[in-house]
Amino acid sequence: MLRMVVLASGRGSNLQAIFTAIDANHLAGQVAAVISDKEDAKALDHARERQIPALWVNPKLDDGKAGYERRLLDAVMAYEPDCIVLAGYMRILGSDFVHQAGKPIFNIHPALLPSFPGLHAQAQAIRYGVRFSGCTVHFVDEGVDTGPIIDQAVVPVLPEDTEDTLAARILSEEHKLYSQVLALYSQGRIRREGRRVTIDR
Repeated sequence: MLRMVVLASGRGSNLQAIFTAIDANHLAGQVAAVISDKEDAKALDHARERQIPALWVNPKLDDGKAGYERRLLDAVMAYEPDCIVLAGYMRILGSDFVHQAGKPIFNIHPALLPSFPGLHAQAQAIRYGVRFSGCTVHFVDEGVDTGPIIDQAVVPVLPEDTEDTLAARILSEEHKLYSQVLALYSQGRIRREGRRVTIDR
């Protein structure tokens, strides 16, 4: 049983997909808590509906980013997770958090990394004129979407696509891919050596 703490900033659609996978017995996991940097994040409501601890950690207190991340790390580790799952969490985690957590941190990004990291990846793909985009699940390191790639799903970019239409098709693949990767990890079928990640399918 994979014990996860989920960090989220928004509507929580990937969190909902994780719940769906758990309910369907496709993922042998438990969301121990959902933590957000946004007091009104819908992801917190999704957690409360399931009677899962839902915490807001305020990033705007006087102790700055370092203080916020110390408070965030304390909140996460209080639930003794096996891993930390970023599901639409819109802040870059600092190196102190990444190293001190001592647990794998997963993230999903709406592009085929290493192409189009950062914000508005779908718009970046359309502007560049690529024929294919998609999503990437990766381990988090100190950089911006630079951690070792675990798995990817490919989505065609259509001539008539806008940022919103491409984002919607990619999001559908995100919902499937993220839970699949977490399930494989829970089964001990993901191995990491440096930047190289091997999956036993």
